[in-house]
Amino acid sequence: MPTWTHPATSTRLAYDDRGSGPPLVLVHAFPFDRRMWAAQADGLSDTHRVLTPDVFGFGESGLPAGGWTMDSFADALADWLTALKIEKAVVGGLSMGGYIALAFARRHPGRVKGLILADTRAEADSAEAKANRDKTIALAEKDGAAGVLDQMMPKLVSDHTRTHRPEVIAAVRSIATAQTTAGVTAALRAMRDRPDAIASLPGFKFPTLVLVGAEDTVTPPSAAQAMTDQLPAATSEQFATAGHLSNLETPAEFTAAVRGWL
Repeated sequence: MPTWTHPATSTRLAYDDRGSGPPLVLVHAFPFDRRMWAAQADGLSDTHRVLTPDVFGFGESGLPAGGWTMDSFADALADWLTALKIEKAVVGGLSMGGYIALAFARRHPGRVKGLILADTRAEADSAEAKANRDKTIALAEKDGAAGVLDQMMPKLVSDHTRTHRPEVIAAVRSIATAQTTAGVTAALRAMRDRPDAIASLPGFKFPTLVLVGAEDTVTPPSAAQAMTDQLPAATSEQFATAGHLSNLETPAEFTAAVRGWL
């Protein structure tokens, strides 16, 4: 496992680096780590250099003493890519990873060759959503990552996945429950306080792929459509049997959509 140390905070960033070719960065969802991209790394590393970092506080990455924000992590990713001598990359993310990808595109547009936004939204949290983040922080401090996952699980995957893909449920539980309380709460604060990105979308001139599970109730197809409508060069696709974790629920279809677009 390669690592890089963020010079501004002396924080370790762990990542996987697979394949060779044009660089593709994929940022994971909450509350997971880079392992959620295993199928995409396997399926795309024959043509691309697939880089999958652990967000600060997740997996094997460290957590800065003062926490992090979407913008500060996006800036850290830019510094990391510079250290890897990568000037431009396709940058993508799912859910929380999509928020980070949006922040990267907003702050470092000249370094984006293309953007992938999966099961995410561009709007900031509403007042109600912010209050729910605070409640989830309190739950995490009481019951840890497992308690947060138990609360989230009914909304994370589709009924089809629950019925027909028990191995996905097992993988979701295995990855999520391995996370630390400190990492989970720091990410909840970062998501709660993230800026609205809708106004930035018309300025994104690079190609963008918008993906969503048709049964996603967390960031539904309407949120994907709202982004697609504002993006100048967007392609969109839905996965009929997927919920919020479309890359895990329909890995072959998700990987094929990304490959075709790339």
